[in-house]
Amino acid sequence: MSVLLGEETQGAEQPSPDLDALRERVDALNARYRHHGATAVLEGALRDPEAGKIAMVSSFGAESVALLHLVAMVNRKTPVLFIDTRLLFAETLAYQQEIAERLHLENVRIIQTSARTLESRDPYGALRFSDTDACCALRKTEPLQQALEGFDGWITGRKRYQAKTRAEMEFFELEDATGRIKVNPLAHWGPEDTRAYMEENRLPKHPLVAQGYPSIGCAPCTSKVKPGEDPRAGRWRDQDKTECGIHIEGGVISRNTK
Repeated sequence: MSVLLGEETQGAEQPSPDLDALRERVDALNARYRHHGATAVLEGALRDPEAGKIAMVSSFGAESVALLHLVAMVNRKTPVLFIDTRLLFAETLAYQQEIAERLHLENVRIIQTSARTLESRDPYGALRFSDTDACCALRKTEPLQQALEGFDGWITGRKRYQAKTRAEMEFFELEDATGRIKVNPLAHWGPEDTRAYMEENRLPKHPLVAQGYPSIGCAPCTSKVKPGEDPRAGRWRDQDKTECGIHIEGGVISRNTK
């Protein structure tokens, strides 16, 4: 299991992507796989030259094991990027190791912001109290963007039912800011599909789910959810915040889009 540290780097300026050509590629991929299921979409993403070099990004959270299992069946050597913010639940870290071993994932990369960078920008670990967006950027969005350098796209577990902004989400999307392709093989899955898949394949659940955490992020910013509440109600509770920034265009959170 390799470890990639999120250092602050000043590399050579990257050429601007040809967005028109990339949009044509995304349109072609969606047309090709429009009537296919999740496995076929994954096979296309990982084997179709039109998709390019693809990694998977996983939180190893409440529902992550379903997509990880699908990816493992297609290609266990797929790079799987796991962001360790250094503020995760101990249960998540243990679950990540358990799932990686059970599914025989051969290329899990643990992404962390470097200790030097944390010492410089959050020396007391208190940034989350004054600016949760800045904390998420420091510990999640920035190291992920560095880790994705060299990849043409990445696989996500997003689904249409999760938010109005995702209601018309396609299997393949283009990130204009980075020129990367997002692959959403579970776009058409509902919560019952994920549960059924996990049960049919006897996949272990995250241990915190049974304790009232249907959506799991960093320990300080995740609380239990009461019966009847939205599954994500425990994320940044009582704050005007619903996203960490990973799935926001360019990684920048705008309060006007909430």
